Amino acid sequence: MPIPPKLTAQQRAAALAKSTAARQVRAAIKSRVKSGGLSLSAVFDLAQGDEAIAKMRVVELLESFSGVGKVRAIAILDRLTISQTRRIQGLGIAQRKNLLREFPDRTSAGERGKLLVLSGPGGVGKSTVAKALRSKSSFWVSISATTRVARHNEVDGVDYFFYTEGEFENAVKSNLFLEWAEFAGNRYGTPRKPVEDALREGRNVLLEIEISGAKQVKQSAPEAILIFLQPPSWEELVSRLEGRGTDSPERRAARLALAQEELVQAGLFDLSIVNERVEEVVERLIGLTNKP
Repeated sequence: MPIPPKLTAQQRAAALAKSTAARQVRAAIKSRVKSGGLSLSAVFDLAQGDEAIAKMRVVELLESFSGVGKVRAIAILDRLTISQTRRIQGLGIAQRKNLLREFPDRTSAGERGKLLVLSGPGGVGKSTVAKALRSKSSFWVSISATTRVARHNEVDGVDYFFYTEGEFENAVKSNLFLEWAEFAGNRYGTPRKPVEDALREGRNVLLEIEISGAKQVKQSAPEAILIFLQPPSWEELVSRLEGRGTDSPERRAARLALAQEELVQAGLFDLSIVNERVEEVVERLIGLTNKP
């Protein structure tokens, strides 16, 4: 192992001053990025003439963008197969292009859409609300992937993306899901890329998912608005679950027990809405996208 060169006191002071100045430059850049005053392409341009910016780690830059944070920044780099230790000056041409597609200039691509996550106990009417929202507004409603067998009236790519266990496992390993969870012996997940594409295009997105999945989304996308759909009463929820007619008595009992556990978690969400009328819930959801 080579012996590091010995520096004089003057050289050490100069190196320390240079290091301090570089940190200040990078801090200023990240602050401008966070406030929306600097795009990713602009940072790349500045890096060509500034060594301090060129040596900034890409993960630090990405987590400076509003709504990204460290967890999501790392997830993006993993998906694009970019090392977490990569510096801006070490990015290849293809890697730069992929990152710019993830973080386009707002001046040319418009404002990013809002991400709403609808969750709640089974039988509360989440799917009905999602279908109504899709038909009455410009919302893009995500389609989940699942390993369960399609019912007779379900269409692949419309109701769900139906995966084999192997396909689902490969998608998990490749970080292709924004969130995923196991429920009632089957696995469900939200494909990441369609959601990200829709948001970048400025479209408002609704995810209708289970509570555990909603928590995962909040971790990777802090800007997401989590909405908990409440039943008008416990008696109404029991009536809806018992009226499905597709579950055995044992399965209905399990669903009711799970619903009781899920209702307790309403306080973890940003907003709770009682599902008295589907039309009213839809209007509330649309109204959330009109707020700054």
